[in-house]
Amino acid sequence: MQDLLPTIGQFTSSDTAMYAERLGLALLLGMVIGLDRELHRKPAGLRSHMLVSLASASFALIAMEIVDSVDGWDEHVRIDPTRVLEAVVTGIAFLGAGAIIRNKGEVEGITTGASLWLTGALGVACGVGQLYLAGMTAVLGVIVLVVIGLIERRAERRRDCVGDE
Repeated sequence: MQDLLPTIGQFTSSDTAMYAERLGLALLLGMVIGLDRELHRKPAGLRSHMLVSLASASFALIAMEIVDSVDGWDEHVRIDPTRVLEAVVTGIAFLGAGAIIRNKGEVEGITTGASLWLTGALGVACGVGQLYLAGMTAVLGVIVLVVIGLIERRAERRRDCVGDE
């Protein structure tokens, strides 16, 4: 364990560039998803989504760094980076659940909770270097939030009009 401590914090310029790329993309994709929530004046908006994505990417990078630094460890030490990811997913689920409220018999915030969860996944994907997967997922997430959101609002207006007759 003492052999590990000197290696933590020793980064090369290529490490720094890789971290900057992954964390920057996590921030950008979190912003893209959070923008929809911000424009719809939801409690978890732009900054919340950006922070969830950034934190998720950071935890994924930390998990990878721990695995990469086990060279000198005892062969009986078991490293499982998926435990870190499980903790990230659980934490984001907690945040998402907090975004869901019950108001006058109606449930609100489910889409915001789901978008926080999505943003966490985007951050993890960026953190582990799956940048194309993160990008494709973000595009699909925006389609769901924007395009499907428009379809839902039109359907609601039609239901309201039919209900008024």
